[in-house]
Amino acid sequence: MRSRDRRSFLARAGAVGGAAWLAGCDRLATKSGFAGWLGSSDGLTERVQRSLTARDALAHEYDESAIASSFRANGSINPQAPEYLTLRANDFRDWRLAIGGMVRAPFSLSLDELRALPARTQITRHDCVEGWSAIGKWTGPLLGSILERAGVESAARFVVFRCMDNLGGVGMYYESIALEDAYHPQTILAYNLNDKALPVANGAPLRVRPERMLGYKMAKYLSGIEVVDSLAGIEGGKGGYWEDRGYQWFGGI
Repeated sequence: MRSRDRRSFLARAGAVGGAAWLAGCDRLATKSGFAGWLGSSDGLTERVQRSLTARDALAHEYDESAIASSFRANGSINPQAPEYLTLRANDFRDWRLAIGGMVRAPFSLSLDELRALPARTQITRHDCVEGWSAIGKWTGPLLGSILERAGVESAARFVVFRCMDNLGGVGMYYESIALEDAYHPQTILAYNLNDKALPVANGAPLRVRPERMLGYKMAKYLSGIEVVDSLAGIEGGKGGYWEDRGYQWFGGI
């Protein structure tokens, strides 16, 4: 199976299981059987995905002509957390991204400092479990290069993304990926979309783009990155806002 065909197949498969959930059927989250069904195939999904693709296999990248005229925003599109509103009012000049956890040299970066780092630009397709997709041009530094600067400890296994959007008023959004995916050559911290500063609806000032994963893994409104050896003690213990409510953790395509 060619890589583009495999990516499309896995994205459609994820959409079948997740469309009803993300379309607003929150009542399903209270049904333990449904939540268990969503989570039960997570380990199998990850094993199959990793067996089908090489560790550094790239998601397909497109020509400029394929870029969507309007990149659809989804989930939180206008965060109202007081911290976020204060930073937004000042055009994020006082915002900083904190990198910590299991690293030897924690540090933080302003938006200007991030923009001064070597950057990668990639034109890729965003696949949402609701069944839609859009192609956009993203620019930002490699997450792996930032982790290398911090000096990740040998026992670390995951990277957790802390966000500034209080989704549905019930908890701050967060996500996580495996350390090996954080070092993937297409996993970037994007500050630009289509050659312009990231719009608020799409995650300003910064979002993560692990391009071989579904859209809900691409956390927006980043405030911090935490390197950990386990997800068990973080929030609901499943590795992400939606995962704590029964959704699959891996999210690979």
